[in-house]
Amino acid sequence: MEVFEKAQVVRLRSRHDKYLLADNDKETVYQDRNGIYKNAKWSVEIVQGTNWIRLKSCYERYLTASNMPFLLGATGKKVIQTLPTRLNSSLDWEPVREGAYVRLKTRYGQFLRANKGLPPWKNSITHDIPQRTSTTNWILWDVDLVQLRPQQPPKPISLHPPVSESPSHSPPDDASFSIYLKSPLNQGEDFLEAASPMKDVRIVFYNVENGDASNESEEKFFSFQGSSVEDLKEKLKEETGHDDIVVCCRNPFNAELHPLRLQLPPNNSDMHVVVITPSCNGQHFLFPLSFLHKFS
Repeated sequence: MEVFEKAQVVRLRSRHDKYLLADNDKETVYQDRNGIYKNAKWSVEIVQGTNWIRLKSCYERYLTASNMPFLLGATGKKVIQTLPTRLNSSLDWEPVREGAYVRLKTRYGQFLRANKGLPPWKNSITHDIPQRTSTTNWILWDVDLVQLRPQQPPKPISLHPPVSESPSHSPPDDASFSIYLKSPLNQGEDFLEAASPMKDVRIVFYNVENGDASNESEEKFFSFQGSSVEDLKEKLKEETGHDDIVVCCRNPFNAELHPLRLQLPPNNSDMHVVVITPSCNGQHFLFPLSFLHKFS
């Protein structure tokens, strides 16, 4: 649930390495390996006061666990897009964390499932309870953050109790009773940091330069759970669609680019990187020095 509390827009990737997509017929959903399409993005709505969420497609329709069988004789039921006149329980999904992945559970106890096999099972989406060991990981999803939810400013921590206008020796009412922290301010900041979600996930901000410093792309970002530079490079290849890249950090003092080679910053802190592609206007550059001198 911590992931979705932080996210406003997400992509869901199955263990088959395919994304959950909303079909442009505004009714069906399916899987595809290409997650750059707009219909791979799902807006997150949190059901107030609960651990349930709703996922809305780019067509403004909700991901819905229907009661229609996917195939006669099969246990799985269809997952579709709907826009009901009244919100109901078929739109609700409960995120259940399992390691680095998430299961999405319906109100009826089934899970969002990505199927594989021959048609009509190929690339289909159902909600079901796995009956075989070989299909248990079909209900596991990797969540990519596409857009962060605007954060509410933290409430100030009162270091001193308010001065009562008139002294009273009677015990306080439940509604007015409050506890005031008298610890130093830095301890209050440490408490807020420790309470923040997703301590094991970092946000990576990146833009792409293809050989012309004036043609720098807008900065984008994604959630990243890897632990090595090579993991980050593979993720950036997937995000940018380029296979031959150099991942760089910009020196804050002279703005020069330097390849990221050894290790990632500690403590899962957020990162800003520059992705350099090897070609521009049909020209190819040697990596890393001759290409990087163009930006120094």
